[in-house]
Amino acid sequence: MRGMWKYIILLVVGSVAFAALFAFLGYREFTGKTILEENTVYLLPKGQGVGKTAFDLADKGIISNGDIFRLGVRLAGRDTSFKAGEYEIAAGSTMQDIMELLSSGNVIHHKLTIVEGWTSHQIVTYLNSIDNLSGDISALPAEGSIMPETYLYTRDEYRNELISRMQARQKEFLLDQWSLRDPDLPLNSPEEALVLASIVEKETSLEEERARIAGVFLNRLRKKMRLQTDPTVIYGLTKTGDLGRPLSKKDLRTHTWYNTYVIRGLPPTPIAHPGKASIMAVMHPLPTEELYFVANGDGGHSFAVTNEEHNRNVQKLRGLEKERRLNSN
Repeated sequence: MRGMWKYIILLVVGSVAFAALFAFLGYREFTGKTILEENTVYLLPKGQGVGKTAFDLADKGIISNGDIFRLGVRLAGRDTSFKAGEYEIAAGSTMQDIMELLSSGNVIHHKLTIVEGWTSHQIVTYLNSIDNLSGDISALPAEGSIMPETYLYTRDEYRNELISRMQARQKEFLLDQWSLRDPDLPLNSPEEALVLASIVEKETSLEEERARIAGVFLNRLRKKMRLQTDPTVIYGLTKTGDLGRPLSKKDLRTHTWYNTYVIRGLPPTPIAHPGKASIMAVMHPLPTEELYFVANGDGGHSFAVTNEEHNRNVQKLRGLEKERRLNSN
């Protein structure tokens, strides 16, 4: 029993001496002095203790004294509260400020943007090019399963975890919009809506055309007509969305399960990752009797109800293309 009391007394005396040492060495320096003249990014690695962090900060010129920082952190009871990550330390920060920051977990967030209409192959290539992400992508994500938008992420976040987060966003939005869809759409499931939305996404980048093009495709589905859309041919030939050359007549006749000049109805999967606008366009198409559309040469499309009208639009486009070729020579 006497030995236990002796240990407690020594512990108390040691703590008092420790506090006195800190007060003697530099409480004012811990709470008031700063040597940081500009904002600085500091990466706190996983598993790095306070002692190593203190001297690392001193070596990098972020704090004036590693011993004082370590003592101050210990007296504040924060020696086990630091959270790994990438931090921006503001100019003029004191050691106490830095202690609070590294304990807060308020790490730097980076941004990346997934573009509407990218294929899974393009998304994986992009994510693999970002150096401050980590981990190998275990499998190509299902086509259409990712929501294209801007995402925040932290340094060394795992690519697979980021993909899962993107997929959850797409699934939530798709199911929400399916529950709000217009009545009598010739679609049997949200998955079919996603397939059609991916085709709409690849057919136009114009906001004002999406619902109209969706209306045309839905009319063709109702009439059991082939969709006859070039992006499905390209995807069936490449699975990457990039053919690298114009489509040929042979391409249009080549059988794949995605070639909508050959198959009837929808392809088996999406051909890209559609954004919110294209998904909403499919769920709420423009009421129209139109069955055809073709590029108009100015970035948009010419629409038609009859095949005869459509053929005139095609001839007009070919004439415009010929005129432009002549003017360029």
